[in-house]
Formats: sequence, C-alpha cells, structure tokens
Amino acid sequence: MLFMVNIVVRLPSDWPKDKLDALVKAETAQGMQFVEEGKLKRIFRVVGQRANFSIWEAASPEELHATLTALPMHPYMDVSVTPIIKHTTTEAWEAAHGAMPPF
Repeated sequence: MLFMVNIVVRLPSDWPKDKLDALVKAETAQGMQFVEEGKLKRIFRVVGQRANFSIWEAASPEELHATLTALPMHPYMDVSVTPIIKHTTTEAWEAAHGAMPPF
C-alpha cells in the first residue's frame, strides 16, 4: 500500500544547538535506512517550515505506524496520513513509455 504522509515537526525552541544537531543527524540516518529498505519512496520539504510531504510504502496501516513511530523526531511530529493509489494518467504513461520520468 502507498501512503502520502504530511509531517510537521514542532521542536522545543530552547534546545541547545548540539542537542538539535544530534536529533537531526539521527533522523536523517533513520530516514536513509527507510529509503534503503524501500519504505520511504519520496520526500519533499515544505518551504520555510520544518515539515514535509512524503510517499511511503507499507503492507498495512499498522506497519506504517510502526515505521513512523521509529523516527527519532516522532515525539515532536504532527502526522497526517492518506492512503493513495496510482492515477489513471500515471498508468497510461507507464503502459506507453515505461516508468514515469524522474522529478
């Protein structure tokens, strides 16, 4: 199953820089692991915010929940999840040309 996820991160504003840097480093490392595992398909930053829209793949909502709660920043996240499916235009393009062109 594919899911579109919107994540807004709300970190305490009074954290010391070294604590913030360590959390960002851990979050990036975990995200890279999820990319390697095929769970995180695409991620797009929201301009001017500590937020993103991303495409995730999981066998079930429960699996996605377990994956998202494993993120180091999860305690500071507001998360919205929408199950998605391929659009007919994507299917038509892929039938005629193969994979969609990269972004």
